[in-house]
Amino acid sequence: MSITIEQAQQQVDEWIKTIGVRYFNELTNTAILMEEVGEVARIMARKYGEQSYKKSDESVDLGDEMADVLWVLICIANQTGINLTEAFERNLEKKTKRDFERHKLNPKL
Repeated sequence: MSITIEQAQQQVDEWIKTIGVRYFNELTNTAILMEEVGEVARIMARKYGEQSYKKSDESVDLGDEMADVLWVLICIANQTGINLTEAFERNLEKKTKRDFERHKLNPKL
C-alpha cells in the first residue's frame, strides 16, 4: 500500500486523536525526534560503520527505526501547521536550482 505524505500526516493526526489522546508538546517531540535519530545512527554505525554489534543490537530493525523518525517528524509538522508535501516540493526546487551544476562540477564526486 502506498500513501502520500499528506495521507501520512492525516493518518498520524487521526491516530494521535483517537489512540494517542493528544500530541506531546513541540519541545518534547523535538527531543523524541533527536532520540529516534540517535537510534538510527546507532544501527548505521554498527551495520555500515566500524562499531561492532552488541547482543542487544542484533535484533533491531533499521526500517522500523526510520519509521519512528518519520512518525515524530510528522507529529511536529502537524503541530506547527507545516504541510510536508508543499515543504518538500519547495525544498526540492531550492536544491535543484542551487545544486544544478554544483555536484557535476565537484571533482570529489
